[in-house]
Amino acid sequence: MGLFTKRKRRPNRRAEAKALKHKAAMEAKLGAKNERKRQRTEARAQRKVAKAQIATLQAEEKAALKAAARAERDPFSPGQVKKYIGVARVLVPVLAPLAYRAATYLRGQLDARRAKQLGVGVDQLGDYAGHGGRLQARISNTEAALDKIANGNAGKDSQQFVTSARNRLAALDSAVRTADQMPATRRRSVHSSIATELSKIEADVLARLGVA
Repeated sequence: MGLFTKRKRRPNRRAEAKALKHKAAMEAKLGAKNERKRQRTEARAQRKVAKAQIATLQAEEKAALKAAARAERDPFSPGQVKKYIGVARVLVPVLAPLAYRAATYLRGQLDARRAKQLGVGVDQLGDYAGHGGRLQARISNTEAALDKIANGNAGKDSQQFVTSARNRLAALDSAVRTADQMPATRRRSVHSSIATELSKIEADVLARLGVA
């Protein structure tokens, strides 16, 4: 059959080659166009992602600034506490001796004031601690006044008065110590009674000493 097959003419072969070349060019052009479209789509997607990331970072930065502002306003926030600790590490070695001396001086002034109120020496304050300290100091001072009466007047009447007063003071001192263990309301009531009785004894002692 090859003998009867007609050979393609040269113009037809050229047309086919041209058509194939055109087809390849179109396909390449279409492929390039699709590639550019894909790249543009991908670029838009990347821009959206980047924009979302930037928005997230901005939101986080804004939240961090707000938190920092709140921390600055809060004097006991962790950040502020760290600052206080840092400052304290620097200042404590300097201020501690000064604070100790100030506290010692203040304590001495308070002790002196209390001792003056009780009518005893500062070194005796420890003997008059507790709720009944003031009453015990008055009892002690009254006993000291009785010693003066006993030493200054040897009369029988004076000695009997001193003995009687000392017995009454001993009973009052025992009552004060017992009252220290009572509930507050009951203790105040007992202290009031003791103070009244003690005032009577003090008045008698002053009269014996010639003090109006």
